[in-house]
Amino acid sequence: MQYAVPAIIAMTASSLYNMVDSIFIGHIPGVGHYAISGLAVTFPLMNLSTALGTLVGVGASTMLSVLLGQRNYKAAGKVLTNEFLLNIIIGLIFSAVTIAFLSPILCFFGASENTLPYARDYMFIILLGNVVTHLYFGLNNVIRASGHPKMAMGLTIFTVLFNTVLDPIFIFGFGMGIKGAALATVICQCIALAYTLRFFFDQNNFLHLPARLKDFRLDMKVAMDSLTIGMGPFLMNSASCIVTMLINQQLLKYGGDLAIGAYGIVNRISFLFIMVNMGFNQGMQPIAGYNFGARKYTRVKEVYRLTVICATAVTSLGFIVSEAIPGPAVSVFTSEPEGIGCQRIENDEHLPSDSRFPDGLHQSFPMSRNGPQVHPALSFQAASLPGAADLFPACILRSHRCMALVPDCRFPGHHPDDHTGSQTHTETEASP
Repeated sequence: MQYAVPAIIAMTASSLYNMVDSIFIGHIPGVGHYAISGLAVTFPLMNLSTALGTLVGVGASTMLSVLLGQRNYKAAGKVLTNEFLLNIIIGLIFSAVTIAFLSPILCFFGASENTLPYARDYMFIILLGNVVTHLYFGLNNVIRASGHPKMAMGLTIFTVLFNTVLDPIFIFGFGMGIKGAALATVICQCIALAYTLRFFFDQNNFLHLPARLKDFRLDMKVAMDSLTIGMGPFLMNSASCIVTMLINQQLLKYGGDLAIGAYGIVNRISFLFIMVNMGFNQGMQPIAGYNFGARKYTRVKEVYRLTVICATAVTSLGFIVSEAIPGPAVSVFTSEPEGIGCQRIENDEHLPSDSRFPDGLHQSFPMSRNGPQVHPALSFQAASLPGAADLFPACILRSHRCMALVPDCRFPGHHPDDHTGSQTHTETEASP
């Protein structure tokens, strides 16, 4: 539990970190509903950035856990150096490409002429600090994997609290609006990264970065092994990016900008419970990896069993809460009635923008399945079994969402009382 509890607290704090921006942005006078819709449009792009971060971070932290269990500190140091360099390279490439084509990308992800300015303002600043984000979160995972879970937790909590203080100052005090939220986020991560780098450049630590610049070399074999292990979570996050993009496109078409904002609020609320689940994952991986490296397989099985039970209980609780008290939860994010009331779509239906928006039970019920679905893949990762960790989540766990949502989004159903679709079909057949 010395790993699990700090990891759970850290990941819960990380989810609050994401929610803080949404809460303050949603209360910007006059434009809060469009601003929060613009923020929701950035989710797929941020998911893709997260996917690239996990591609490097998960593989490196898993290899480190196994190597530390084997007392192979020299190889562990090489893995750390490779993660440091890969995060910089991937972060710079991603930022350069996305900034160059930012407006078309955001429009493809569901931005309209009303929400594009807000989405662009926010994402441009976030992308300028993307390398910092990749390095901070990647090295934070290494801190946890190397036996300092409380330090990793403390850094995460610091960024959350400091971001909570800076957000209202930049958004309302300096009148920067959504740009202020992005700037506050980057500043907090820069401070946390500075402390993290100070820790890893301390040559007295058994796991540290090289003191000389010439020792920073990319080992292709280590890099490929790390990326292969991280391919599973990368594909899972990429699938989430595709799913959110498809939903945003169809919500814009059939529900408008406010529908995208409502769906963004749903994602934030769901994310809180899912991040607690990920806290169990983060706590489980170092223990499972260390014991696998030490050939203590009974303990690996035991930590896996406990993790699945706890995570399933938490995500089931999330489903119950989302169905029982949706209104109060949504109202935290915006004070404007058009953002939390009824959304009007083209056929004059009214859909309540609670936690079940837009697909009834289908939106919140799958949370209860996250526990038993995700943890088998993470067990493969913790044991450094890249083939199993790669194919299991990518081909099985996320494929059902993509396959179900593509036809569902492209050929959306109609309300039982809405006969517009059938009438149009009949008229088309009757025409010469």
